[in-house]
Amino acid sequence: MSDTLDAEIATLTTNVSQLTTVDQSAVALLNGLSQQLAAAIAAAAAGGATADQLQQLNNLNASVAAQTGDLAAAVTANTPASPAPPATP
Repeated sequence: MSDTLDAEIATLTTNVSQLTTVDQSAVALLNGLSQQLAAAIAAAAAGGATADQLQQLNNLNASVAAQTGDLAAAVTANTPASPAPPATP
């Protein structure tokens, strides 16, 4: 029984680690997209974009930032605290 439980705990630990990496990658991707949008907005402004065009880009950038925050908050809210290590017999 103990070996089976240890194997299941190891599998679950691996799965949680993979999810953490995926979640962190998604946040990094969205942050990168937000930075690229900010650079595009600056380039568009320098290139003579209209106020309406710039506002549309700013709205899109704000949406990406909000969704990044939502994702990060969801990950934090659904990540359990690390369990205490088992007592050594």
